[in-house]
Amino acid sequence: MRLFLKGILEVLGLILRLNKVFRDINVMSLFKKTVYLVVFLLSVTSHVVHAELIIDITEGIQSQQKIAIVPFAVHSASAKKETEEISRIISADLSGSGDFSVLAKESMLSSPTKVEQVKYRHWAVAGQDYLVIGSILKEGKAYKIKVSLLDVVKKQMVTEFRLSATTGSIRKAAHYLSDAIYKSIMGIDGVFSSRIAYITTENTSKKQKQYSLFIADYDGHNAVAITKSKEPLMSPAWSPNGQHIAYVSFENKVSEIFVQTLATGDRRSVAKHKGINGSPAWSPDGKKLAITLSKSGNSDIYVLNLANASLKKLTKSWAIDTEASWSPDGGSILFTSSRGQGAQLYIMSAQGRTAAERLTFEGDYNARGSFSKDGKRIVMIQAVKGNYRVAVLDRESGQTTILSHGRGDESPSFSPNGQVVIYARRKAGKEILSLVSIDGLKKQDIKHTSGSVREPVWAPKK
Repeated sequence: MRLFLKGILEVLGLILRLNKVFRDINVMSLFKKTVYLVVFLLSVTSHVVHAELIIDITEGIQSQQKIAIVPFAVHSASAKKETEEISRIISADLSGSGDFSVLAKESMLSSPTKVEQVKYRHWAVAGQDYLVIGSILKEGKAYKIKVSLLDVVKKQMVTEFRLSATTGSIRKAAHYLSDAIYKSIMGIDGVFSSRIAYITTENTSKKQKQYSLFIADYDGHNAVAITKSKEPLMSPAWSPNGQHIAYVSFENKVSEIFVQTLATGDRRSVAKHKGINGSPAWSPDGKKLAITLSKSGNSDIYVLNLANASLKKLTKSWAIDTEASWSPDGGSILFTSSRGQGAQLYIMSAQGRTAAERLTFEGDYNARGSFSKDGKRIVMIQAVKGNYRVAVLDRESGQTTILSHGRGDESPSFSPNGQVVIYARRKAGKEILSLVSIDGLKKQDIKHTSGSVREPVWAPKK
């Protein structure tokens, strides 16, 4: 079994910097080896690197919506590239969701670009449920985009979208349109304009390890390394407004929690106490962090006020308490504890006014828990007979559903719409990221182009 707590090696008296310890850095997980706004343009001091993620659909559902994305009309030669890119990205987004089957261009019987040009019988013969047509017009430095979604069965337009973009925001505009189309058909928000953060580990030419904290679009494009270190990085956590990331770094030879502002690259150390400083989790109002500290000799949950650096100790047991997560309303703290039979999930008041209540009873081990946006579900890692897998607990029914089928899955994180979970797993001896729907029916692998990737966390919807 992988190590019980990020930084537990300190407690055991081992030297964290030993290369053998960090041969597989995700042993440092706390209880186990362990994309909707479009015009937001990320500006950081780090450079964009060509270390992207590649989505590979491994399992989908049979009841997919059939949709055709007709190549958009090109009104000027200078916009041809951008026009092709938008329709290509929308096709990739919808196809990659697992909810849609996108018609191949060569199978289209016609190519309308205006609603009055659409012959619904062509698309009915092709077995399509929906049709997307559009155009892009360049005016100066801006691109005016118009997209129509049509219902083939009802032979009518569902809705129309209009927006403007610049050359640098074409990809984000395409993801926004994918989200809009997805919501119009499925009734729930899409995740195509969302972002993720993750940690990568690579071997350098000097046979040393290079740890990097990346942020990227949900599909791995526009990847930016916001910090790099020869020492381990772990536990990235997005602020509620998506403008900051907290994380743990060992760059100064001890565990230390930093908060970094993405727009400027500025960062500050917020916790560097004796022993463990780990597992930062933002409060819903963005004013506090729940963190794990062992400065008093035992691993406990504390709440750190970021304005004045004051600390409030929440747990006071002999057990190892760690991996805190806030409820959406900010009133409760979910955490992992060894106070029962092995690692299990507990919940208590965020003000420390109530005793901790155990939530999980199935399986030998339940850890790394976090809430869905609506608070109705908790995603976690559950172990049964040594197999560590992603599971979701329905709080109302108490039913637990196993979503993944690996042996060493870890670090699950809900998508902003609560319908998908991203997590890390091993495949063919390499650490990769995977996506799974909360019903377990749709699955995708996200492969990094180099090195190993772990500890994914989805950014909140802005």
